[in-house]
Order: sequence, then structure tokens, then C-alpha cells
Amino acid sequence: MRRVPLLAAAFVLLAAPLAAHDFWIEPTTFRPAVGSVLGVRLVVGQRFRGDVLPRNPAMIAKFVLVSDAGEVPVAGRAADDPAGSVRIEQPGLALIAYRSLDSSVSLEAAKFEDYLKDEGLEAVIAERARRGDSQKPSRELFSRSAKSLVAAGGVGTTGFDRVLGMTLELVPEKNPYAMKGGDALPVRLLYEGKPLAGALVVALSYDDPDKKISERSDKNGRVSLRLPQEGVWLVKAVHMVPVAGDPNADWRSVWASLTFEVPVAGPPSKPE
Repeated sequence: MRRVPLLAAAFVLLAAPLAAHDFWIEPTTFRPAVGSVLGVRLVVGQRFRGDVLPRNPAMIAKFVLVSDAGEVPVAGRAADDPAGSVRIEQPGLALIAYRSLDSSVSLEAAKFEDYLKDEGLEAVIAERARRGDSQKPSRELFSRSAKSLVAAGGVGTTGFDRVLGMTLELVPEKNPYAMKGGDALPVRLLYEGKPLAGALVVALSYDDPDKKISERSDKNGRVSLRLPQEGVWLVKAVHMVPVAGDPNADWRSVWASLTFEVPVAGPPSKPE
């Protein structure tokens, strides 16, 4: 995977809705050994391929590992790649969570409208048209709410559905590490702790990212995503709301992602 310097990476993050829509967590393995130190990469890109972002403390609101034992920070220093690391103290399922602070971005009108279409944000397109803003550049604040589910020691039956209180959060309602290819993964989407209806939720396989699986969340914020194969998966969603009283922004978006592995026979998988 190609890496970029810190300043270039920071620019990529700020310009993400223009050139690289997605942001996700890549642990160095999804099934770390107990007692090992797990590296945690932050990646920005598209189609489940992207550039690694070194750690930028100025952008971090939260960066933790959450397990049955509690919450511990994912430690690191500025410009570190991986962006953080954490020792795995006990077996079982654990969630890595990263929440960023707001960044601002502006896109020319046509590119912004394309971006909204790509992410299933037709309601924002309609509202911009109602306001007479369809031909105006965007002024957007955006933040990231990324999670990754790992199975320490290759085991675990509880904790996969733990709600961490992130602004926009994807919550699996079935343990991916107990699934096989062809099984359906029920997922709940929460915005500020409440079910979010009508959002486009997309799943991408690392091994076949061109064949995306997508579904709109129902009134309870739920989707069911049938994952056709084992391996590493990314599930993602975005939500955008109007901003009032800010002279520099018209919209605020939050991007949520979840990575995990549906185990294959043999050693743990990881993106190259």
C-alpha cells in the first residue's frame, strides 16, 4: 500500500469528499494474538484502496480500543505510521474506534452534486434545489466515525454489538467472526444514538471491491447485507444535515465505517 508524507496526507484528508470519499481503520491483523501489540492504520481512499494517514493529534477526538475489560487509548506520536498501537491483553472481541474533529471543505457545484449522488444523499440534492443552491459551490464541515472489530486470540462471542456513542455509528447485530460466505449481516445505523432511516449503507469486500452490496436503512435504522464471500470487509455510510448560524458552512456531514473479517480457513487475513 502506498504511503504519503504527513502534510500530503493531511491535505488528502481535508479534500477527501473530492478525490477520496472513504475513511477506514486497518489493523495490522484482524485476529491478533493475546499479548501482542496491534498496529492500527488510518486509511483514506476509494473502493477499499487508499493511502495510509500518519497520526495527526490535532484531528483526533477519540482513538481507543474497547473490550469487555474496558476502554484503553490507542497510543502513538505525531506522524506515526501506523497511526497508533495497542497491546492485546485478553482474548475476545474488541472494537477499535476513531472519531475525528470537524474539517472544512468546499467543492464546485457539479462535483458536489456528483458526490451527493454517489453517497445516496438525494435529500440534500433536493434541498439545495429548493434553496436555489444547485449551482453554488458547497461549504461543508465533515468528520469521521470509524470502527474496526477484531477477534483477539481468534475467538469471541460477545461485544460485537457494543454501542460506543459515536456521532454516526454502524453496529453489527451478528458476530462476523461466526459467519461464513453467503451469510447475511444485520447492521443498525445510529445518528446521535438514535436509529437513522433512509441512509445508504454499503459493504465492500477487499478482494472484490467493485461488487458493492448496498441497502437503505429502514425506519429502525436497520439493513441486512448478504456478504457473498469470506475475507476482509468494509461497511460504510454517510449522513449530512444543514448547518444554521455558521457563516462559513451550509452543511455538516459525518462518515461512518466499520471493518472486520469473515474468517477464512488458515491464518488471519489482512489487506496488503
